Amino acid sequence: MDKLLKGKTVLVTGAAKRIGRTIALALAERGANVAITYLGSQPEAAETVRALAAHDVDALAVRCDLRDPESIEATMSAVIEEFGQLDLLVNNAGIFESEALENISVEQWDSMFATNTRAPFLMAKAAHPHLRAARGRILNIGSLGGLHPWATHAHYCTSKAALHMLSQTMAKAWAPEISVNCVAPGMIVQGEVEEAYEHFARKTPMQRNGTAHDVAAAAVFFATAPHFITGQLLAVDGGLGL
Repeated sequence: MDKLLKGKTVLVTGAAKRIGRTIALALAERGANVAITYLGSQPEAAETVRALAAHDVDALAVRCDLRDPESIEATMSAVIEEFGQLDLLVNNAGIFESEALENISVEQWDSMFATNTRAPFLMAKAAHPHLRAARGRILNIGSLGGLHPWATHAHYCTSKAALHMLSQTMAKAWAPEISVNCVAPGMIVQGEVEEAYEHFARKTPMQRNGTAHDVAAAAVFFATAPHFITGQLLAVDGGLGL
């Protein structure tokens, strides 16, 4: 496999497991040194670091509470101290919840935005001087829910829609030194598939749900594509949003 990212340093938030882990591994396969953050998944994070290192790259896991600005700053300092640079920030960490609109509490609303919208903003701010020096990149992981209203996910959809706009605003504000793009996954399944997901697969033009590898492939594209590509929102949904 081409080592297109050899010598680059990547930080992927929330990458101890699931989609974040798959993204981190795909970037390591292309030669990038990878730092990941985790909150409560220390055993999984340690296992992911071992899997990353198996690709003959340097790997680091940092515990970070993305709701805490001081924790974000400390994480960025740890990454720079370890690697000396940052070339790509992948804001992957997020939370998902279903709730009837009229039942969403203030606490639920604020918690959703704290992780899905404010954390990428704060992490990008902390990364900004390092990415600017490296003429680096930011990739935010949005959602098809940020493009289409899901009646029982109002706080989630709104937080992701805000992240999409934040991505485009950052692309405009931080050009030409930093390119910023966003991937919006659709229905992504891992492991055993529930009947509800089979329903979505039947509705999808490509006749299947997405996988973490589909999202990771999009991340690799933005990590290695011309720096000139910026401000783009790519739905990885098999056409479900059409």
